[in-house]
Amino acid sequence: MLRLLASGCARGPGPGVGARPVVGLCHPGLRQSRQASDAPRNQPPSPEVVARSVGICSMMRLPVQTSPEGLDAAFIGVPLDTGTSNRPGARWRSHNHVSHIASDGKKGLMEVMERAGLKLPLPRSEKGHGPVGLLHVDAHTDTADEALGEKLYHGAPFRRCVDEGLLDCKRVAQIGIRGYSTTLDPYRYNRSQGFRVVLAEDCWMKSLVPLMAEVRQQMGGKPIYISFDIDALDPAYAPGTGTPEIAGLTPGQALEIIRGCQGLNVVGCDLVEVSPPYDLSGNTALLAANLLFEMLCALPKVTTV
Repeated sequence: MLRLLASGCARGPGPGVGARPVVGLCHPGLRQSRQASDAPRNQPPSPEVVARSVGICSMMRLPVQTSPEGLDAAFIGVPLDTGTSNRPGARWRSHNHVSHIASDGKKGLMEVMERAGLKLPLPRSEKGHGPVGLLHVDAHTDTADEALGEKLYHGAPFRRCVDEGLLDCKRVAQIGIRGYSTTLDPYRYNRSQGFRVVLAEDCWMKSLVPLMAEVRQQMGGKPIYISFDIDALDPAYAPGTGTPEIAGLTPGQALEIIRGCQGLNVVGCDLVEVSPPYDLSGNTALLAANLLFEMLCALPKVTTV
């Protein structure tokens, strides 16, 4: 888990970044003066103090805690592939590299999870904010009604959110949508609800900064929820997922989307569908971890440098 009591959040290691030594993992030749100050915040241990190959594989190698008490933000590992309709396996992952973030005032909570079966409970957790806007980055709309008679599966969470009145439908934008369909108008339901649907082909070979300027106008200053499915990215970059679709977004476009949310009233986020068994290189998990850090930087009142 992660505790953030400072107002700044850096995207890269700076000369002053460090942490108190971890017992049993410190190099005996290092002087105490090389450690971090006594600032009341958790930070990743410096590689000068702790070898990168040892210790618990926590997100960002942050201290592991058993309770969110006193934390402003936290990463929580939840290996799950309930609701999967194609390739299962996310529950076998070995590292917590994807997340949910929920924020309430000064509080923020990041829950690490793998499958979209958890997409419905997460917006439910934001009920205190009333119906929220939604920025949904995905290859799929996730608004199917049911599959094999089951209404709770990873292709239907936002249909259920609409049914439960959790979304401000005029403030819903879906980016990166693509893939085959068995119907002639697969986006009719979404657009009938007032969603903005941005197809992947409309994102090819261009910066998404202008698009995000439009999304910011659409979202306004009211609470929004961000849901990022890793299969929004082209499988050339993120093959470790259960339902890959060709011709997707690039990592650079993913950064433009998340960074474009800075300054918005983000009350919750998730990043789902990472399934490391389908990517022996580990690049999908690495990409997801970096996107997760970008989400952390996009939280309200976080200053980036």
